[in-house]
Amino acid sequence: MSDAADQIFATLKQSSQSGAPLYLQLRKSIEDAVNRGLIGPGDALPSERDIATKADISRVTVRKAVQDLVKGGILVQRHGSGTFVAPRMERVEQSLSRLTSFTEDMARRGMAVRSAWLDRGLYAPSPDEMMVLGLSSNELVARVARLRIANDTPLAIERASLSASVLPDPAGIGSSLYAALELTGNRPVRAVQRISAANLGDGDARLLEVPPGIAGLHIERISYLTSGKVIEFTRSIYRGDAYDFVAELRLTGPSEEGRP
Repeated sequence: MSDAADQIFATLKQSSQSGAPLYLQLRKSIEDAVNRGLIGPGDALPSERDIATKADISRVTVRKAVQDLVKGGILVQRHGSGTFVAPRMERVEQSLSRLTSFTEDMARRGMAVRSAWLDRGLYAPSPDEMMVLGLSSNELVARVARLRIANDTPLAIERASLSASVLPDPAGIGSSLYAALELTGNRPVRAVQRISAANLGDGDARLLEVPPGIAGLHIERISYLTSGKVIEFTRSIYRGDAYDFVAELRLTGPSEEGRP
């Protein structure tokens, strides 16, 4: 990107923008270059020293501008490799009116799906798990935690909890938890989801390959069988730059008011 870099930083060097701090001018120049396609996903930026020389500014100013762009998801830094334009994320639209597994949802979009297991085991239940799943303190809970990946991009971290009586061998799950539950007649038929904003901590951000502190979506789901029994308690973190959740709303007529 040497020609593009020369153009970006030479323009900054000659800039007559007054009042704006230099690091903001540099940040805007790089962001504009990304938006205009002068530099694309995966392109490497010059080193701090080279940028400082080309733009005739200090390395401290360069570092501050770059850090801002990394926090904003425009750039990514790879230890020992340098700074690069972040991959362009294709957003996934997911309906809130259908209860589907991640595997089914991504397969319907023609995306290649895989999971990286983070945890599969039986544990003493937490107070939240006891309350939601109706477990006693001497029962066990099966926990299944996975990093969900579509087209080689990590999209979500799912942490599901179920009674060990329903899932006695978490290690035996294949690619889909719901497929495994369906085999035993325990696939949920409805769920209540609560979605809230969350700033990602260091651990979750590292797994999702995004900067720490970036906006994400925290989703808590309680799933039920036809009998009304709670079967699954899942707490997930989704990338905020990758997901749009869509719900269809209908006007309720007078005769329908008060119906569950």
